[in-house]
Amino acid sequence: MSSDETTTAAHAGAQDSPFRHERTARDEAPQFVLPLVVRIERDDPPARTDALETAARAVLVLLGDERAHGDGAWAQAVRDWQDARIRKVVRRARGAEWRRAEALPGITVSGGSAAVRVFPPVPLDGWPKDLARLQVSGTELDDPRPPAEPDAATPVLWLSPDLEMSAGKAMAQAGHGAQLAWWELSGEDRTAWREAGFPLAVRTAGSLRWEQLVTSGLPLVRDAGFTEIAPGSCTVVADHPALRLALP
Repeated sequence: MSSDETTTAAHAGAQDSPFRHERTARDEAPQFVLPLVVRIERDDPPARTDALETAARAVLVLLGDERAHGDGAWAQAVRDWQDARIRKVVRRARGAEWRRAEALPGITVSGGSAAVRVFPPVPLDGWPKDLARLQVSGTELDDPRPPAEPDAATPVLWLSPDLEMSAGKAMAQAGHGAQLAWWELSGEDRTAWREAGFPLAVRTAGSLRWEQLVTSGLPLVRDAGFTEIAPGSCTVVADHPALRLALP
């Protein structure tokens, strides 16, 4: 599966934002990456949409975990990661590979058919051995049936209808979208989302809806173009009801 490395956001207006496409001082800082590992057994792979949604929830679970804040065990790593470019890499594992990954510090998040383990950020060139050996590419995922239309009250991460992305690439992009939504929510709305278990949906927008979304003022992910797609491509819009209500 492919990886994603950095994005930019419509709402990241500050000059030192980690989501700017242009080169900034953040590029000079030590670079960290958020590892995610998706379990893909040879005879029982997860559904694509479920894998994307589970990856997005995994990012949110880590961001909301007490170990990622204050004096928590992962707090410094998370701060270092967010002080530089925001990078996420999705790798795949099965069998003994998955069991070794689960033995490392992290959080496993399960969906309907998917399991994704998220780990605290690591230096870009300092992956744990049992994660570094995992494959990034090689497996695609499919949906056995079209996903249902999400409820209006459910936060939705809308994917561009104009881009072809591997499952791993799309998982990383969904994670970016979830992170942007988290950053823009108030503390009260973050708490409510976390206590509800981070309900969300990932769907591909129709062309007309996509045109409306990218100009709506909702958080927008633009890819840096390191893998699969052109630099500056709009990939995800994070449509959380609380953010939608705050639009002018």
